[in-house]
Amino acid sequence: MTEPITKAPAPEQPSAPPQPPSFAARLLRELTGGPVLVAVLAVVPALIIGAVLIVFSDQNVLSKWGYFTAAPGDALSASWHLVSASYAALFRGALGSRSALSETLTSATPLILTGLAVALSFRAGLFNIGAEGQVIIGGLAAGFVGFSLHGLPVFVHLPVALLAGLAGGAAWGFIPGILKARTGAHEVITTIMLNYIAASLSFYLLSTTVFRRPGRTDPISKPVEVPARLPHLAGQSLRVNAGLIVALLATMVVAWLLRRSTLGFELRVSGANPAAAQTAGISVGRTTVLALVIAGGLAGLAGAALILGVQYSLFINFSGGIGFDAITLALLGRAAPWGVVAAALLFGALRAGGVQMQAATGISVDLITVLQSLIVIFVAAPALIRALYRISGTRAGSGAPVSKGWGG
Repeated sequence: MTEPITKAPAPEQPSAPPQPPSFAARLLRELTGGPVLVAVLAVVPALIIGAVLIVFSDQNVLSKWGYFTAAPGDALSASWHLVSASYAALFRGALGSRSALSETLTSATPLILTGLAVALSFRAGLFNIGAEGQVIIGGLAAGFVGFSLHGLPVFVHLPVALLAGLAGGAAWGFIPGILKARTGAHEVITTIMLNYIAASLSFYLLSTTVFRRPGRTDPISKPVEVPARLPHLAGQSLRVNAGLIVALLATMVVAWLLRRSTLGFELRVSGANPAAAQTAGISVGRTTVLALVIAGGLAGLAGAALILGVQYSLFINFSGGIGFDAITLALLGRAAPWGVVAAALLFGALRAGGVQMQAATGISVDLITVLQSLIVIFVAAPALIRALYRISGTRAGSGAPVSKGWGG
């Protein structure tokens, strides 16, 4: 008997490697429960709590609630009219006209640059508190070049002044970077101390004849020469200027740096796991220095944009605390470059609209700071937002990593 012939089993075909999700799939994931949706939805409860604070801040409306049981309609109607008028004025002041939009973009420009500075540090595992000092040094350097050089054409004077601001901020970022790399000094401590040094240095320089405007005894510098000023983008009557273009170009560069370059890969790996980065041959000390130098340069550009595009002179506290706001922006934008831009535009709109709201309804502009803080609190608690709106969560790790903070 002959044995039956059996066919050899066909070789298994190698499975195709998993394909990365398409742009449409990623966008759908973000819109149905990702960090972008959480950040957008966080604005709503912040506005609701802000409405309650608006009611409590107006004595006339608050008094009507004392008679709520007798005339509940009057109390609710007065509260609604006050809140709606306040938020309508806030919207008009932010986006209601060309001048309002100009003020929003003008306020957002330096916030974008400082937010990028802190966000890049976060991605490298560093908690950079020194953006304020870097803004001050960058503004001092850009302002000095702006008023001390004379007779230069705009295509020379303006770039040199911007580069001076970038270099000043980068030098101020180099100090905590080299201290951490060589001695292990924590960047939180060193950057905080450098903020105070930068502020004190600006006080001193503005009292000297080199900086102080002739014929003045108050601490204000000489005006920046016209060729060193950032040109306006929408006519001389509107303050929005080419600093916005600088900020958007910086965003594109940072986004490319983090996602497409070798240095960006080293920064992200060092921030995520310094021990693994060191094992893989990445110099963590070098990436630390470079991260803080680049971050300082971005913050220095923010100082240059303030002086060359808006203020045209140096004075005490010219930075306005935007270096500290940058920490909030980086957290709200989840340390992603374009997320920082969106957060800066939101904060710029709130700042521009807050002035109009105070003028129209008498509600203090300090409410804007409260709204900003509430938005950040809700963004920092995504589980609470998802529970409030009954939306599903995303897989772990979908958001951009941020600094590990004090123990990083």
